[in-house]
Amino acid sequence: MTELPTFPIRRQLPGVLPAEYETLRERGIGRVTLPTGVLAWMVVRPEYARFVLSDPRFSSDKTNAAFPRLTPTGMDKLKYCAPFMINLDGPEHMARKKLVLREFTPEALARLLPRLRVAVHEKIDAMLGSAVRPVDLASRLSYPIGRRLQSMFIGVPETELQQLRDNVWNLMLSKGEEEEKEAAAVMNGHAIQLLKEKADNLGDDLMSHLILHEREEHGEVDWFKLAPLMMSNAQGTHNTSGTMISLGVLTLLSRPQQRAALLARPDRLAVAVEEMLRYFSINDGTPMRLALEDVRIGDTLVQAGDGMAVPTMPVNRDPAVCPFPNELDLQREKAPRHMAFGHGPHKCPAERLVPELLKMVYTTLFERAPSLTLAVPEAELTYKYHSIQAFGPAELPVTW
Repeated sequence: MTELPTFPIRRQLPGVLPAEYETLRERGIGRVTLPTGVLAWMVVRPEYARFVLSDPRFSSDKTNAAFPRLTPTGMDKLKYCAPFMINLDGPEHMARKKLVLREFTPEALARLLPRLRVAVHEKIDAMLGSAVRPVDLASRLSYPIGRRLQSMFIGVPETELQQLRDNVWNLMLSKGEEEEKEAAAVMNGHAIQLLKEKADNLGDDLMSHLILHEREEHGEVDWFKLAPLMMSNAQGTHNTSGTMISLGVLTLLSRPQQRAALLARPDRLAVAVEEMLRYFSINDGTPMRLALEDVRIGDTLVQAGDGMAVPTMPVNRDPAVCPFPNELDLQREKAPRHMAFGHGPHKCPAERLVPELLKMVYTTLFERAPSLTLAVPEAELTYKYHSIQAFGPAELPVTW
């Protein structure tokens, strides 16, 4: 059993795997300490990760007092809300997820992607229209595209999505029962108000479709129950997609010859995008699970009540995933079978949408600005965690 530093293990550069992970490579599982001081298990082997994330003996219910938490009391405050889909297990979770999965069918994506393409052009227009150079591509393009996608997908204006995020954060930071109740009332009240406004202006988006489903199935809408689906989808996805846009642009800028070849071959660009998703695996603190029963993983006995951490970066750097896993190889013959979107029942449903977005942005950007280049040496770039977990460039100054 190897004692490791506190989980999440933080990286210094986006593509450099922290050495602490490799100490577990042979065994595939070992102990870590959470910020709360509680011990948990961490798995880094793909077959162990797939097992933990798909076996019903491992729960995703973060409201369970025994769940491996990164903060002491934050999840306790969700008692003021209806259950969030991500915290549900089994049939209850799948019943709600099936409603969300409808938004990711080929037919649904075929309706969304043309609208998204227009939005990508608009954001690129805005950046290229800047009278001042260099421009920070991260703040002027990457994250604005991420926010616009989120707004289009959910069907809520960007300003209201930001207010939803602020309200959730205010609840997490509140102290004392009275302050918590007040913050929860503001959060739930704002969310329900948005949903009722959406009900009067239905469109082709997630929340409109969920409202219609509620009316068809139950005759009326349970606004309180529906609010967490909107609030959860309003959280960090704009940061993760924005971070990957920046990292992909940086990768292609540093490889001009490969860039030209990839942009000329959409099929090869698709493989390269999956390789970047695998290699960077930008979220360090998720997913996590709680063992509900004693379970053996390899030669290790995980006991009921033990917490499990499944960081995707070390899992995606295992030699079983692809040859030379610590290399970013944009010319791989086939897309690696990575777990950047997770695995099992709680796998992120955007696994088809995000690669399409990335391909769209990279292709459109370099078509519109073929002379795009970094305005500073790559060695001078700094990196940070966006929304706590998504690790990428703090700024990406470019010119053309």
